[in-house]
Amino acid sequence: MTKSKIFLIEDDPDITTLVKETLEKEGYEISAFDRGQEAVKQVEAVTPDLIILDLILPDTDGLEICKNLKKDSATAGISVLMLSSRDGEADIVTGLELGADDYVTKPFSPRVLLARVRAVLRRRSQEPVGENSVLRYKDFSIDPRRFEVKHKEDLVQLTKSEFRIMHLFCRRPGWVFTRNQIVEAVHGEMTPVTARSVDVLIVGLRQKLGEQGRLIETVRGIGYRIKE
Repeated sequence: MTKSKIFLIEDDPDITTLVKETLEKEGYEISAFDRGQEAVKQVEAVTPDLIILDLILPDTDGLEICKNLKKDSATAGISVLMLSSRDGEADIVTGLELGADDYVTKPFSPRVLLARVRAVLRRRSQEPVGENSVLRYKDFSIDPRRFEVKHKEDLVQLTKSEFRIMHLFCRRPGWVFTRNQIVEAVHGEMTPVTARSVDVLIVGLRQKLGEQGRLIETVRGIGYRIKE
């Protein structure tokens, strides 16, 4: 089985050693960099499966690196896990909205980091579901061509907005989506929809899903996700 390639961009040598030892023990191939620009040059030559990215670097801002990676079609598919001492809600939301797949705050448990890395890579391996393919999640089937959601054999009557949220969540179970990301997925970037509007849509979606509505979880201060 091919080893997953991980780039670690971190300027603290103690954290670098801890992360490398933790992940190499699990069979991952780790390349470590203490400068962001050096790592970005290497990304062009060797495409990693995942980048673990510190946000405070000596030569550049990790947020800027993530933003540039996600803007470039050649690197947009690389998963990014942010690792930062910035633990405020606004920092986490900003990181996720720039395209990060997960955000881990320092100090962290090596076991928790390992679990997050596994989860991000697992999602990556499940990613190639076409936008128009019928999607399966637990006992649900989601058909984007018909805007239909079925639970087992029962049709769930959803509005188009509720359908788009369900489709967004079920394409990536376990991912946390900010309210802004949900707004973009449902309405497009130019539509003025408030965070409160998203909350109301989520309440309605949960109600229509009945007992299964509990699968949609609130991540306080950030947004929502559907259980993995």
